Amino acid sequence: MNDDFIPEPEKKPVHQQIFIIDDDEAVRDSIALLLKSEGYLVKTYESGIRFLEEVSPYTPGCIVVDIRMPSMTGLELADELNNRNTSMPILFITGHGDVPMAVEAMKKGALEFIQKPFDDQELIDKVDEALNIDAENRHVNAKRDEIRDRLEQLTPRENQVLDMILNGMANKVIAIELELSQRTVEIHRARVMEKMEAKSLAGLVQMVIMVRGVS
Repeated sequence: MNDDFIPEPEKKPVHQQIFIIDDDEAVRDSIALLLKSEGYLVKTYESGIRFLEEVSPYTPGCIVVDIRMPSMTGLELADELNNRNTSMPILFITGHGDVPMAVEAMKKGALEFIQKPFDDQELIDKVDEALNIDAENRHVNAKRDEIRDRLEQLTPRENQVLDMILNGMANKVIAIELELSQRTVEIHRARVMEKMEAKSLAGLVQMVIMVRGVS
């Protein structure tokens, strides 16, 4: 065995990427080198404009961006990403005088800001946190889309029954309101539960809240 062997860094999930955006090439390269040494998949951009030209807002990952840049600041990039409904978490790199700007950015949805000079492990930890948040957000969004698809499979009558169930109405009351037999309501209710793949009334309520919110 070769004593000089150095193990490869652990590879991170390839479906997630870290996008480093900074007009300072030396900063871009140093951050990229650090993160690549930890096994991350990294891409660098010298401006927010170039990033927006090349990257889909639906791409999994996170963004590490300098808050002060010419042509498009980090704040302006965050605004544009919000307009495009992207869910990628944003980490801002800031100088001491940029803290008020960074706080403003966080009010707009940015995840965190890191002050220069930053500790390598701090950056790695925050990137890990951002990627975990991104993965969780995408999981929730995928689940929400799945529930929407199920809701679209319901007939107009089944939707009526669903709304009445959510309002806490018993089968007997629904039958009277819709001028149906109680047995027919029971059949509609069973079909709603089956199509929604709900194992309980509580589960059904949680699914609808996930899509529609709390009414």
